[in-house]
Amino acid sequence: MVLGPTQSEDSEGQGKGREVAVLAQLHDLTALEQSAAIKRRETSCVDLTRHYLQRVEEHNHAVGAFITVMADAAMAQAAELDQELASTPDVSALSPLFGTVVPVKDVDLVEGVRCTFGSKAYEDFVAPQDAVFVTRMKRAGLVISGKTNTPEFGFPCYTENEIANPARTPWDLSRSAGGSSGGAGAAVASGLASAAQGSDGGGSIRIPASVTGLVGIKTARGRITTAPLSEDLGGLAGLGPLARTVADAAALLDALAGPGIGDAFPPAPKSDATFLSAAGAPVGQLRIGRFKDPILVETTVHPEILGAYEAASELLAAMGHEIVDIERPYGPEVVPQFEIVWTVGAATIPLPRGGEERLMPLTRYLRDRGMRVTGPELAQAISYMRTLSRTAIEAMDPYDVVLTPSLAQLPALIGGLRDDDDPAAGFEAEKEFTPFTSPFNVSGQPAMSLPFAMSASGLPIGLQIVGRPNDEATLISLAAQLEAHVRWQDRHPPLWG
Repeated sequence: MVLGPTQSEDSEGQGKGREVAVLAQLHDLTALEQSAAIKRRETSCVDLTRHYLQRVEEHNHAVGAFITVMADAAMAQAAELDQELASTPDVSALSPLFGTVVPVKDVDLVEGVRCTFGSKAYEDFVAPQDAVFVTRMKRAGLVISGKTNTPEFGFPCYTENEIANPARTPWDLSRSAGGSSGGAGAAVASGLASAAQGSDGGGSIRIPASVTGLVGIKTARGRITTAPLSEDLGGLAGLGPLARTVADAAALLDALAGPGIGDAFPPAPKSDATFLSAAGAPVGQLRIGRFKDPILVETTVHPEILGAYEAASELLAAMGHEIVDIERPYGPEVVPQFEIVWTVGAATIPLPRGGEERLMPLTRYLRDRGMRVTGPELAQAISYMRTLSRTAIEAMDPYDVVLTPSLAQLPALIGGLRDDDDPAAGFEAEKEFTPFTSPFNVSGQPAMSLPFAMSASGLPIGLQIVGRPNDEATLISLAAQLEAHVRWQDRHPPLWG
């Protein structure tokens, strides 16, 4: 395990003062730096978008980041933004990410664009309208360059479908970029996008973030509306950003966040402060609980991941935080109830005529299990999860933040978790790979995966931090403090170029 160099950055973690000329290419800049350069007229929205589209053309076949590339629409949007900039007397009124290139996961709607949900059953479906958060992205001046790769309906923790090439981590192209936001992670980590939007129902932002070396935020339940699509059963899934830096992720969260009409889980009101401001806010001394015992299954955590967990604990203690070993707030008893809700969610996906025959084996397996659940069993499972999560939140309440590993294993080989011949066995392998993430979908707490170290073989190792309900701000402030010391954003995979 190798830690990044210990260096300081500016107080907001945004790398102020770096000029475009100092760096070789536009994608070397953070998203916030790209927008600042656009506002200074050192580059343009069109130039930045063209740059990323050229990189997508060059590298997408290798990393499997995109299902659909919206080249013409992206260039037209970028041209409109350049015109808007030219007529804007005060650029400070523009969003911090104005002009940056941010794709959307292919389980979410962009009007007039194909949305496959990673499934051959929907390979010809065209979205009739924008998701509400997509409308917000456009209003914030974000260029949407395409739809990122996802496994079928976002269920597996790897991104291997029958629509596109597998999503691969650019740190080792023989290994998966995780899932279900694997295409989003591959896009940002490979320098094919400024940042990316993802979704997370059981770890689907945090898993790709960990294996691709990115910051990934699973937001508090209801922080970002899923409208016009309905919420999932149990309120497990949330939307959020994947980015190279904490500040970029926080700025994208500001652009995405907000409720929608009829939301079942509107979050508690946030302060007037932006999430981006939290990336530069003083942290103070925090009380940080930690545990390393897997939750979903009894499995072994890779020793290099445990080494990163211990090193992070030592660094946090050296920063003045109080580190306390705690019991895991959940145990494997949550698994049967979670799986009832998860499989019923699969069973209730509407399919077009003939769609069932076009599904992959794992989806069929999940749907078959879900079809056998009765109404009372589903109601009891949701009630049990709510009761258990209240108990878990109460147990964690004495701590500002809880630290765990993000994953139990290093990035998986392509095909290493997938088992089409025995999808039940593949499902068990997924739980052994990612036993730390889904319980915090049950509780609805915000959680982040942060890149912290590299394995001896050059693979990223992420750590998870979990916050109190609706308190993304503390997580962002702590993550920015860690980032300033470790500087993982200065590491790039071989194809970065």
